[in-house]
Amino acid sequence: MPTGVHLHDARQQLFDAAERVLLRDGPNGLTSRAVTDEAGCAKGVLHRHFTDFDAFLTDLVLDRAAQLEAQTSALRAAAGTGTVAANLTGALTVLFGPVPVAIIPLITFRDEVRARLRRARTGGGIAILAEATTAISTYLTDERELGRIAADADIDSLTLSLVGGGHLLFTDRDAGPPTTAAVDKFVTAVISDAVQRRPA
Repeated sequence: MPTGVHLHDARQQLFDAAERVLLRDGPNGLTSRAVTDEAGCAKGVLHRHFTDFDAFLTDLVLDRAAQLEAQTSALRAAAGTGTVAANLTGALTVLFGPVPVAIIPLITFRDEVRARLRRARTGGGIAILAEATTAISTYLTDERELGRIAADADIDSLTLSLVGGGHLLFTDRDAGPPTTAAVDKFVTAVISDAVQRRPA
């Protein structure tokens, strides 16, 4: 690769290149050489912006996790509108989209990245799942306060079930993501008791 290629906003271009490699080749294919080749720049460009490859991966995860924060706001804004099941189905589809699902195993299998994420933010060791957990838990709490789910609903258990089960639904990348109907069926089953027992 030529060393004179200048990248405007190099960090973001390297993140975008890493995302493409991750989606195409999986976590095992994500190397510094693969990223810089995908970005069309010299390998040294990455090391001018990051102390090492784990630092790059840590910042990549934090950047993509921050993008999911918007889903928390969107989900909270939906409280009291539509149906609880439909709102959660839409949120899980975004929170466990192709990029977040591809990043989770990257975090799982790189101990140093996990350690750096924990130092960088609360719950950072599982940054993507932490964002999903915050979004779902906050939304369910809002809906409980609005009376659309039971006042005695266990928000922590519902959140764990939705996030854990949602993650499992979306992890089989070869078969493609689950259908909206499949996600809705899962969500409806998890929340049915809490919704059915809501005050009239």
